[in-house]
Amino acid sequence: MKTKTATYLTIYEKIKLDIINGVYPYKSKLPSKRVLASDLNVSVITIEHAYSLLYEEGYIDSKERSGYYVIFSKGDGFNVKPEYIPQPTLKEISLQEQTCLFPFSVISKTIRKILTDYGATLYEKSENTGCAQFKNAIKGYLAKSKEIYVDTNQIIIGSGAEYLYGLIIELLGRNNIFGIEKPSYKQIEQVYKANEVKYELLPLTHDGIDSFYLSSTNATILHTTPFRSFPTGVTATASKRHEYLDWASKNDRYIIEDDYESEFYVFNKPHESLFSSCKTDNVIYLNTFTKTIAPSIRVAYMVIPKKLVERFNQKLSFYSCTVPTLEQYLITELLNNGDFERHINRVRRLKKKKLIK
Repeated sequence: MKTKTATYLTIYEKIKLDIINGVYPYKSKLPSKRVLASDLNVSVITIEHAYSLLYEEGYIDSKERSGYYVIFSKGDGFNVKPEYIPQPTLKEISLQEQTCLFPFSVISKTIRKILTDYGATLYEKSENTGCAQFKNAIKGYLAKSKEIYVDTNQIIIGSGAEYLYGLIIELLGRNNIFGIEKPSYKQIEQVYKANEVKYELLPLTHDGIDSFYLSSTNATILHTTPFRSFPTGVTATASKRHEYLDWASKNDRYIIEDDYESEFYVFNKPHESLFSSCKTDNVIYLNTFTKTIAPSIRVAYMVIPKKLVERFNQKLSFYSCTVPTLEQYLITELLNNGDFERHINRVRRLKKKKLIK
């Protein structure tokens, strides 16, 4: 028997595919909630939930007293220079931020359990790409929470995103040109500069990287934070995410998807990642536990495409894992016992209440 949640997600996926495939073309009007509910023999609330997800992910827009209209367009915008939308200031962004620190009591309790359970085993060196238990926990978490399905040999653990950026440069090659958002998290540009590789700054607009600059860049690798770019807070729309994937599908290009802050997406359905949407196996997914646990937890992970696993093993498998075994087991326990998920859900509820107010 299907639950209400499963029904609205099924409807969401069907309409999303119809939009992408042009059944509902750009600027066309979707059926009203009541009409669609009657046609599908479901409640209006179920349709409302499905439309809310489509709206949140940038496939449709709502016009008061008129209905819902498709704003997704495939390929439109290339070679057209759009107007810039003013971005929020750093002060405005800091006012919007909310404390998301993990409860200290849970951390201390879990550390005591780890020390008791593992004892002197914690002295042992981690496998070079990370402890097997930790990578298995991340694999399960990604499948459950983000609809990202991978093998553990695709997961690489490192001490912070900046460290992994350096590994990616070594993996993909220093002869590449990297395209990065402008503005972006300052350490991204600093890492490329420190590694003496070429990079181009690609200006952001209200919906992601400017199509004009993306289509004309010499970059072969795109480094993007599609869910929430820092410091602007820009989220790439559905059209823009498909544009990124279309760009990367040509000429052996790659995307580095920095999935900053996506855990705190307030809807029940996972936010659509570039990695899970990619059909050509050329997206590197990267995330950290710094935002979801605490700034002092310098633990990050990346998921590389299957076709790069052998190359990584040949070129970089000699690097030792830079994350202490204790921290890896700590987060493993938080992921496996549900404490991490409970914390994420608590923060989501707080953010949702703030949005409603």
